[in-house]
Amino acid sequence: MLNRYARAFFTKLLTPVAVTFIRLGISPDVVTVIGTLGVTFGALAFYPRGQFFVGTLVVTAFVFSDTVDGIMARRIGRSGNWGAYLDSTLDRVGDAAVFGGLVLWYAGNGGNAYMAALALACLILGSVVSYAKARAEGLGMTANVGIAERADRLVTVLVATGLTGLFGIPTVFLGVVLALLALASLVTVVQRILEVRRQALVAP
Repeated sequence: MLNRYARAFFTKLLTPVAVTFIRLGISPDVVTVIGTLGVTFGALAFYPRGQFFVGTLVVTAFVFSDTVDGIMARRIGRSGNWGAYLDSTLDRVGDAAVFGGLVLWYAGNGGNAYMAALALACLILGSVVSYAKARAEGLGMTANVGIAERADRLVTVLVATGLTGLFGIPTVFLGVVLALLALASLVTVVQRILEVRRQALVAP
């Protein structure tokens, strides 16, 4: 949903940043890698210590590199398979770091096995959502369906985690959000499986 409705807004907002990077001679690949390193650092340096708000600020500061690198690639005519591959692969690293950081906190000093399990479920199911689409495309089919795409999941968990850290909202709030994200991811996986099955059955 966010991919469809927010992409145009953020593209317009971040285009000046992309243009500046191009003028400085920075390549889209460098932006992709640095963005992933920043997201990973923010999630794994702060979330496992229970510093949710600071961690979310750091992650958010770098997460928009995912849009900036795409704008840069299109402007300099370097959009292609390599950039798409690198971007998608490193997206999985960043996503895993965010949910993995929550798992580490709740499995450690956070002392809440249920929350750790929910965060782990989000991590695993989120990876399966992405794999279901990638595998379909590798077989010459598409799986562009689902109620919980990557942007939806990432924005939701960052907002919920940041608010929890900023206002000290009870853990149950983040727990409900993680449970809904896990459920939405599971539904998305099923939707994509059914979509690929439909295409496979009608293929010659």
